[in-house]
Amino acid sequence: MHVPARRPHYGIGARMILDRDMALPESATWVRYRVLGMLCLLSFILYLDRICISQAVKEIRRDLDLSNFAMGFVLSAFTVAYGLFEIPTGHWGDRYGSRGVLTRIVVWWSVFTVLTGAATGLVMMIIVRFLFGAGEAGALPNAARVVARWFPPAARGSAQGIVITSMLVGGMTAPVITEQLIGELGWRWSFVALGVPGVLWAAAFYWWFRDDPAEHPATNAREREHIAQGGVRPTHGNEHPAVPWRRVLTSANVWLLGSVATCGAFTTYLFFMWYPTYLKDGRGVSNEDAGWYAGMVLAGGAVGSILGGRLSDWLVRRTGNRRWCRRGVGFVGLGSAGALLVESIFWDPPLIAAGLAACACLSIHLSLASWWSAVTEISGKHLGALFGLMNSMGVPGAVASPLFLGWFVDRLKDLGYTGRDQWDPAFYVYGSLLMVGAVCWLFIDVTKSAVAPDAPAPEF
Repeated sequence: MHVPARRPHYGIGARMILDRDMALPESATWVRYRVLGMLCLLSFILYLDRICISQAVKEIRRDLDLSNFAMGFVLSAFTVAYGLFEIPTGHWGDRYGSRGVLTRIVVWWSVFTVLTGAATGLVMMIIVRFLFGAGEAGALPNAARVVARWFPPAARGSAQGIVITSMLVGGMTAPVITEQLIGELGWRWSFVALGVPGVLWAAAFYWWFRDDPAEHPATNAREREHIAQGGVRPTHGNEHPAVPWRRVLTSANVWLLGSVATCGAFTTYLFFMWYPTYLKDGRGVSNEDAGWYAGMVLAGGAVGSILGGRLSDWLVRRTGNRRWCRRGVGFVGLGSAGALLVESIFWDPPLIAAGLAACACLSIHLSLASWWSAVTEISGKHLGALFGLMNSMGVPGAVASPLFLGWFVDRLKDLGYTGRDQWDPAFYVYGSLLMVGAVCWLFIDVTKSAVAPDAPAPEF
């Protein structure tokens, strides 16, 4: 039974972002935009709960008597678990559908967000954050899978850019929200409050969402026909083919995209986990201002994400050359980010330094939508598993980043350095790795499938 056709409840700005989708006749339903709205809310909560700990580092270190290096282990525990469970939970989405898998993911991580506030020492904190990371694993592969199932190929880059932007908006607001909650409730009860939204989202999503657009009662035939243009029919359970791991693991694209993920993650986790502390301890910024400046940096990432998705799709439509459009956006994004990040340490005013860091974060995320599109294009029916694989290949960078910086500043402190002299030299390392990632982009060829090397990747 189909509901009567109706206009979407989204503003004109959001609809114009997906301008190719606007060619759809008026008689079609617009349920996919509501699906996109649910994914945006998911990614907002995902990064709100992931980044909030960065604003509480100083209070946690003080209450639990931890060094910077020990705190680096706490911050990295999340990432280790995230990498270990990313591939299996992505594959579960391919095999059983994203509806149940995403519901389980969000409930799990929300519970361990709450339990973070109950930690009484280093070991317990590491265990809780490890299990929190295991819970968040698979969220992005399954979100990418939902986009691939609910949007036609010409609109996926822009849709992915909007989802990525929502992640960064969550990360951008996390320091500000967390600082306010800490001021009102203390850091322990702040984590309790931050765990509630995910549980509410999971209940609403499981009740309303369907993996297959054809099974959703609110879609009509015209919308289902539009979504199916060039798409891959969903398969579940025993019907889903096995992942050709030998082919996947010998694909140059997989290793290059994984290397890009490693280089990008190393720097983004500087912004996610340590940047507020850098502003406070390195530049003498107040707690409140550090929250706002750190939020501004991640706001740059949010802008870059939405521009990157839009730019990537526009270039492909304009030139028809997917290979060089994806390469160009990725290379310019990471290369300029490395230069901007190093430039930020030469400015004394914290606002200017944070502004340049925000531009660097923008440039990193400008390339991220191209990364999502590239992974989607080479993965075929195995998007959940392969996205999980290549996303988890960024884990070495994400794990190493907080450990490296915690060790680095403690080491320079032991050598007698203080303030910015204790922190700023590390930024050369971060900038250099971004340049390495930029070079990797020059060798990525999205026209070559990772699951069938002798066959071209499908046109997206």
